Amino acid sequence: MRKVISKDSTPIAYDLSGQGSAIILVSGATATRSAAESVAAALARQFTVIAYDRRGRGDSGDTTPYAVEREVEDVDALLSEVGGSAFVFGHSSGAVLALEAARLLKGRVKKLAMYEPPFIIDDSRPPAPQDYIPHLKKLIAEGRRSEAVEYFMADMVLVPAEMVAQMQSSPMWPQLEAVAHTISYDGTVMGDTMNGNPAALKKWASVTTPTLVMVGGASPKSFHNSAQALIDILPNGTLQVLPGQDHGPADDVLAPALIKFFKA
Repeated sequence: MRKVISKDSTPIAYDLSGQGSAIILVSGATATRSAAESVAAALARQFTVIAYDRRGRGDSGDTTPYAVEREVEDVDALLSEVGGSAFVFGHSSGAVLALEAARLLKGRVKKLAMYEPPFIIDDSRPPAPQDYIPHLKKLIAEGRRSEAVEYFMADMVLVPAEMVAQMQSSPMWPQLEAVAHTISYDGTVMGDTMNGNPAALKKWASVTTPTLVMVGGASPKSFHNSAQALIDILPNGTLQVLPGQDHGPADDVLAPALIKFFKA
């Protein structure tokens, strides 16, 4: 494990592996850098790979108040560690953070790959609850971390109640509780893109970075619709469907798609 100090003095922990052109992996909600170990290992055969703990998670620090711009500065600090520019891959809400980094860090993201940014741009799924972020913050402030995770899983991710109950009795639940305070961070990253209005995506029309937007063939319609809506506004975007995959794609399917895109 290594650490880099972000602009606001927050230490950001990361693992560095492989050699070649650099790729930074940006995880989605609740995930730490350990979640990327296997895909990082596959990519490290041809690239230098940085898998990092987003602020507030794992071995990274946290500085309040939270702001999306601070997370972009974390990506910027990691880019500086590998020479100033790199490829970036983001998963789920991490894909949206990566897209925002491409928008704000002009030219430093050489290519961007995204897997299933969870925009809600139509009625193919329910929108986020109107008080989603304030309610998460309230639960955390009251020390109700388990309830915050349950609220996220049930009301945002739409995990069935019986599956949430199974998760609560598994070893993974305490790990989710440990990062529960960062769930609102990802909600802030998503901003107003979860309310059913496709116009919310227009701010990224200025991103000219070559971008691959991927979606799983077995994923719900909402992911396909939001991926297409994003492609429609990106000047240099390409859509790819990974057959048979859902929101957690298999590494042996995802890694070859990333290698092909970043090598092209």
